[in-house]
Amino acid sequence: MNMPSAEFSHADSNSSHGAEIIGAEILVRSLAAEGVEFVWGYPGGAVLYIYDEIFKQNKFEHILVRHEQAAVHAADGYARATGKVGVALVTSGPGVTNAVTGIATAYLDSIPMVIITGNVPTNAIGEDAFQECDTVGITRPIVKHNFLVKDVRDLAATIKKAFHIAATGRPGPVVVDIPKDVSAHACRFEYPKTVEMRSYTPVTKGHSGQIRKAVSLLQGAERPFIYSGGGVVLANASEELRQLAGMTGFPVTNTLMGLGAFPGTSKQFVGMLGMHGTYEANMAMQNCDVLIAIGARFDDRVIGNPGHFAQQPRKIIHIDIDPSSISKRVKVDIPIVGNVKDVLQEMIAQLQASDAQPKTDALAAWWKQIDEWRKTDCLGYDRNSEIIKPQYVIEKIWELTGGDAFICSDVGQHQMWAAQFYKFDQPRRWINSGGLGTMGVGLPYAMGIKKAFPDKDVVTITGEGSIQMCIQELSTCLQYKTPVKVVSLNNRYLGMVRQWQELQYDNRYASSYMEALPDFVKLAEAFGHVGMRIEKTADVEGALREAFKLKDRTVFMDFQTDPTENVWPMVQAGKGITEMLLGSEDL
Repeated sequence: MNMPSAEFSHADSNSSHGAEIIGAEILVRSLAAEGVEFVWGYPGGAVLYIYDEIFKQNKFEHILVRHEQAAVHAADGYARATGKVGVALVTSGPGVTNAVTGIATAYLDSIPMVIITGNVPTNAIGEDAFQECDTVGITRPIVKHNFLVKDVRDLAATIKKAFHIAATGRPGPVVVDIPKDVSAHACRFEYPKTVEMRSYTPVTKGHSGQIRKAVSLLQGAERPFIYSGGGVVLANASEELRQLAGMTGFPVTNTLMGLGAFPGTSKQFVGMLGMHGTYEANMAMQNCDVLIAIGARFDDRVIGNPGHFAQQPRKIIHIDIDPSSISKRVKVDIPIVGNVKDVLQEMIAQLQASDAQPKTDALAAWWKQIDEWRKTDCLGYDRNSEIIKPQYVIEKIWELTGGDAFICSDVGQHQMWAAQFYKFDQPRRWINSGGLGTMGVGLPYAMGIKKAFPDKDVVTITGEGSIQMCIQELSTCLQYKTPVKVVSLNNRYLGMVRQWQELQYDNRYASSYMEALPDFVKLAEAFGHVGMRIEKTADVEGALREAFKLKDRTVFMDFQTDPTENVWPMVQAGKGITEMLLGSEDL
């Protein structure tokens, strides 16, 4: 992909004043100039010059993972939790292709990352050389941008552009592909201080006129609803969202990716919405008269069938940094393109300056209706079961951590239960794969987060299926002293697959039963960690307490949970957001 010409201003303090250094050292010094703390990677022939320079420096730490996919996931988890750009380094060929899943995972969730890939020497590109692949072509659909550096003199500027593109506008992963000879060639090093690209100028400030229209619409609303997504978290706009909600008294829902942007313990929070959202959130979404969507994209797992959603008339305000996300699936009335934080700040200022009075009687009636919907105990489960219920485990984790832990999850039923039953009061504490739905991310995510926040509890909620996809990273946890807590809700099935097979495939459990599971306790111990197997509900809290006391040890907790438990509520594919199954009795 060709990027438009850029203008740079240079920092003299970063200049080598005529001395020539090789490309590998240029890369390492460029990463240091960007303030990189950690690089997750795996070496190979095409990146050995780079690894040699990493070995010589002490500005950042390199973490050797056991699989390239985990390198990208760990850098991704670090980026999600900190808001900084995550960095991964892989070699050419299979190193790149192993990284593709991690890159796509970050792309679908708009995570700022720079992935450095090695390639064969420039004169061998296109010759089917050993461990060659078309990195630019392979990654083009799953990156915000990618670069192939053919001249060492372009390397420093390319790294600067990569970090700028990754972190600005709608964030996303950027791949920088470096042929081996480029990392070996030498030139004078000068790292740009700033960069401006004439054809890359993302809008940050929203249109004041559009914001004024939105404020007027909100002030006249009788059944208003705030629908906030991952864009609020990415823009660090949680405080502004909370201020807007506090000023207006409106009900608030979060998407799966937006959990924590608004406090989960607030009375104004009606729960997560969507496919496995609460009854009250989905009903309010469908029946509001004014909807303000903030950093959300009306995806299929949120609104279900767009035709069904459109049946109910409402006015829609949509705030997003990416203009292509607005009116993509749902036609909106007031589009506002801009950085969520900036737009909300101006919206709050306009509300504060306005003399208009809110429709308090109508709002009170709306809350009365929501409270009626809340009486439906849509998240109820058997709390007297002797067999461990997965929901109970999540609730106990929330109680014991005081809601202050970083919670990572893999993908499946356990992910939905974690989202439903852990009350997230802070942003960037809920780390999961939303858009791509990637199994295996949980443990690498936890590693990345633990390096950034060594004094915090970091918990991975997983299943016996997901954990096996990157379980080799338990070795990385030991080597780099990242003592995370692994909570496996082991139901001996690929749970979400089994649930769908039960509901739509007449209980034909094709390849969803895990018939040859390892002894996870022995496996954890073989990796040098603590293993626990918990089989009774009465033992759940004690096991968790013991695990959290072991601050300097990775603990693998294998909870034997009810294999028949399903995630409720549920909106089946093709159905409308209010056409929810609330339990097996609705089948």
